[in-house]
Amino acid sequence: MKDKLLEAWSKMLSKLDHWFDSIILALPNFIIAIIVFTFVLFLSKQINKLVLKLLDRSSMQRSMKNLISKLVSAIVIIVGLFIVLGILNLDKALNTVLAGAGVLGLAVGLALQGALANFYSGVVLSYIHFFKYGDWIESNGYEGEITNIDLRSVTLKQSDNNLVYIPNKMVVDSPIKNYSTTAQSRVILTCGVHYDSDLKFVRDLVVKTIVERFDAVTSKQEVLFMYNEFADSSINFETRFWIKSTSALEVAKAKSEAIIAIKAEFDANDINIPFPIRTLDFPEGFLGGNTQNEVSAQRPSNE
Repeated sequence: MKDKLLEAWSKMLSKLDHWFDSIILALPNFIIAIIVFTFVLFLSKQINKLVLKLLDRSSMQRSMKNLISKLVSAIVIIVGLFIVLGILNLDKALNTVLAGAGVLGLAVGLALQGALANFYSGVVLSYIHFFKYGDWIESNGYEGEITNIDLRSVTLKQSDNNLVYIPNKMVVDSPIKNYSTTAQSRVILTCGVHYDSDLKFVRDLVVKTIVERFDAVTSKQEVLFMYNEFADSSINFETRFWIKSTSALEVAKAKSEAIIAIKAEFDANDINIPFPIRTLDFPEGFLGGNTQNEVSAQRPSNE
């Protein structure tokens, strides 16, 4: 038993010596591999900057430029990995990995369907021209300025300065309202006036107020004014006009300014904006008649 233990111990020491010799022999290659991979990482960053600089001269979207530069950088790193594996004499291991890449790729593809869908959608969003950095859009119930488009999500900066990250697939599959595709935006304002108001005077006053308040409106013909409803307490109207802005926030500000200006003009001209009320109209003597009947009913009969 003792001889067997000594023999096993001797074999283990011999194995350790062989491993140590292998490590010593492979140490220069390992150091060279580290140096090469570090250089590859540095080179990929420099190539990324160079590609971006070259693409800045083109008319491509910023998101597309970022995508191309990242792909070129990734290709450089993959080539560097192949070189490092060759230096470490792991060519056979590499062939084994490549042989199993087909099955592994299928499994990974099934497991990462959502990520791959977002990746493909990110490529699509980076390519289309009506969807770019700085645009003010509305999608999936969120509204804001596009501040970033990557391979996973679209980043929107809302009017309250909060950031919203929407997965690319949801943006591609949903309707997109882009406020920045035109040079102007329309402001739509609704209000109501009392039934006793002079409707022609109200119309002229509102149109005049908007023309004087907003520089983008140069004539009365550019203001659309329409009465559209006989409501319970008021005659409602709608007015529309254009402003030079592509931001929904600027539209909201213009609407607020129009409300303030129109209210001030209405107050100055004694035009009433009624609120919902309910009027009870009793016939003359209705309350008095009921009272007399009630009193007569309560009197005892002398007959």
